Amino acid sequence: MASAPVPGSILIYDRIAANRRMTWVLMVAFVAVLTGLVALIVLALGLPVGFIGIAGIALIIYALVSYFAASSIVLSISGAHEVTKEQEWEYVRRVENLCIGAGLPMPRTWVLEDSAPNAFATGRDPQHAHVVVTRGLLQKLEPIELEAVLAHELSHIANYDIRVMTIATVLVGLVVLLSDFFLRWTYWGAGARRGSRGRGGGGAALLVLLAVVAAILAPLVAQALKFAVSRQREYLADASGALLCRHPEALARALEKIAADPEPLEAANKATAHLYIYNPLREHQSFLNNLFNTHPPIEERIRLLRSM
Repeated sequence: MASAPVPGSILIYDRIAANRRMTWVLMVAFVAVLTGLVALIVLALGLPVGFIGIAGIALIIYALVSYFAASSIVLSISGAHEVTKEQEWEYVRRVENLCIGAGLPMPRTWVLEDSAPNAFATGRDPQHAHVVVTRGLLQKLEPIELEAVLAHELSHIANYDIRVMTIATVLVGLVVLLSDFFLRWTYWGAGARRGSRGRGGGGAALLVLLAVVAAILAPLVAQALKFAVSRQREYLADASGALLCRHPEALARALEKIAADPEPLEAANKATAHLYIYNPLREHQSFLNNLFNTHPPIEERIRLLRSM
């Protein structure tokens, strides 16, 4: 007789299906929010309403292009370089062995030349996946600990976490850039000058107000989009990775070493921080950063691993 699922437990196939749905939710939310922002600007300036439709179409095209190009953008931002088995034999061999055990296609392997130990995976599906580790991770972890971290990242690939996380990175980045552009254009660009000449400053003042509101709200919306990439994915990848490498204590020790290392990860930024196995922006502590943190507490992750 089959046993009933444990209440509150997460079935892996349910999680994969949820991640696939979340990808499209993020893209629709992105298009809707930015189209609404453009509509406010167009109406404030008295521009033709057709600009709103043009902007909406352009954002849809951008979202679809991001779906296919996001991983290349993330890899370019990180500054990592691709490596082969001949160049990094221990690293690539362990990825190959774990992929055989997990039934996954072999991802492309990359190294980020940074002394801080960390790692992430990216891509839109297991057939187009990439694993990135820092030089510090290769140098500072024992072989079994390195294998445990790689198992964690391969679990993100198997669970389709990478699709959601990578898409969120690119979409969030554009939201923040557009917010900054509107603010700068309002203060220094032609919009303010035209408004002040043609409307006695009233239209420009309204546009300034809208731009300031957008500049405040857009980063919060961006953080909310990243927060939609639930913390639960890290717990799930920890558990799946520990099962894949058959050594939860090795992953717990690896997380301890990564968290305790004092070296800052120079290549990380707020757009890509949620991709890493451990939050690389640990020095930026604030109420909002903690509120929207996409990583669960490292102490809790270690505790759960050691209870397995």
